[in-house]
Amino acid sequence: MGRILAIDYGTKRTGVAVTDVLRIVPGGLATVPTGQLMEFLNGYFSKEQVDIIVVGLPKNMNGEDSASMRFIRPFVDKLKRLYPDKEIVMQDERFTSVLAQRAILESGIGKMARRNKALVDEVSATIILQSYMDYNNRQ
Repeated sequence: MGRILAIDYGTKRTGVAVTDVLRIVPGGLATVPTGQLMEFLNGYFSKEQVDIIVVGLPKNMNGEDSASMRFIRPFVDKLKRLYPDKEIVMQDERFTSVLAQRAILESGIGKMARRNKALVDEVSATIILQSYMDYNNRQ
């Protein structure tokens, strides 16, 4: 059984989170410049077995796709082409940035570190992964 990897895709930076090998604990892995994301994933997949890739699904409050889906759809299509052996799923990511900022604030991290958008992206990916895991554990 391979790990589950989650992606909070952004036009500039992308947060990445992954489970442990037993799929019990999610954790932040990295924040990668989006232009280097495929190279990062290739390297990670060559070292670790990943069976499922969870990509954050940005929705508006009314449930419709957000404008950023025009970037995410082609990315997801590319993942499916490049990694046909992996299950690609999308997970609602509404409120993940807000939850990530709150989690960072409550962790006691200093004010300057809280402004680090890369940290917010990585924590957002972790929240997306935890949401996916929670949903599947309830099913």
